[in-house]
Amino acid sequence: MKIWDKSKNEYYEEIEYGKRKLEFLYNTIIGRLLLKIIFSSRWFSRLQALYQKSSISKYKIKKFIDRYKIDMKRYKDVSEYKNFSDFFTRKRNIINNSNSNELVSVSDSKVQVFIINSNLMLNIKNSMYSIKELIDDDKIAREFKDGICIVYRLSVDDYHRYMYLDDGTLTNYKKIKGKLHTIRPISYKYNSFVKNTREVSIMNTNNFGKVIQIEIGAMLVGKIVNNYNKEFKKLEEKGFFDYGGSTIVQLFKKNVIKIDEEIIENSKNDIETRVEIGMKIGEKIYD
Repeated sequence: MKIWDKSKNEYYEEIEYGKRKLEFLYNTIIGRLLLKIIFSSRWFSRLQALYQKSSISKYKIKKFIDRYKIDMKRYKDVSEYKNFSDFFTRKRNIINNSNSNELVSVSDSKVQVFIINSNLMLNIKNSMYSIKELIDDDKIAREFKDGICIVYRLSVDDYHRYMYLDDGTLTNYKKIKGKLHTIRPISYKYNSFVKNTREVSIMNTNNFGKVIQIEIGAMLVGKIVNNYNKEFKKLEEKGFFDYGGSTIVQLFKKNVIKIDEEIIENSKNDIETRVEIGMKIGEKIYD
């Protein structure tokens, strides 16, 4: 997959973790049967979680760092992590250097933006997903007609903690159960966004008004861990994904934000833009 790195101003091809295994699971009859019965089940996810949290998994840390060339200067020494899960959910200090009118990335991820069309559908990777299905609420979905949808796709090598986009308050949230399917590109034609476990937060933000954020679990993710803070600050930690590649979706109402032009153009050409937490991706539209 072709990706534009915003900080380096260059394109690169993503190394897709377990690509051959995913092709087998999604593109063969036997694979899809195994996916349905075993690999997308909750018990399999829990089994994987137990292994990742055991001391046996510690050997994977160095291999993972070497394979994905992860810069560990921002984190504690490798020897201090107790297991692979401990390393995967590692923390780093996040400082808010943005202006209040700036819309910043809430995660280290690959970003695309979409217009929520008149039929309340999201066009993501040539597959259609309705807002209603995504948040399981038709009344609220209608409020975001013609607004902006931002999709943050986290790969396994990304920092898996995510932040709040602005100062504000949490007005409502809910958990939606589902199958734990992968969110990688190969699975898009199976509408995996609406099948996956997800958590929906409805927030009243100081600068962007009413915003909906959805965290979507993926295959092998045993848990979406949210803080559920009633009040929050911009770039304060909102939560983290326990293990695996995952996705965050944000919904904004019409005429609230203006997305940076390079991200818009990349999205039109089906190219993701790599961003990091706190990086400016847009700004508030003033009346």
